[in-house]
Amino acid sequence: MMYWYGHDMSGWGYAWMGVGMLVFWAVLIVGIALAVRFAVSDRDRPGRYESPSPQELLAQRFARGEIDENEYTNRLAALRASGVR
Repeated sequence: MMYWYGHDMSGWGYAWMGVGMLVFWAVLIVGIALAVRFAVSDRDRPGRYESPSPQELLAQRFARGEIDENEYTNRLAALRASGVR
């Protein structure tokens, strides 16, 4: 007859099992909290878009070739004179 002597967990086995269970639940709870936080974050909401400044729009038009250098400098000077930022 065969006996399975010595194959059960000792006190340390139960201790490590308890620690492992605590780590498992901690990882699970932190993962869910991070997923919820990411889902409700406001970084991708459509109302958060800032439109470019008038100087940036003017520079973009100049870069695309829609206006020449003379018109760019005249309009830029007019914007700066009016105090638009």
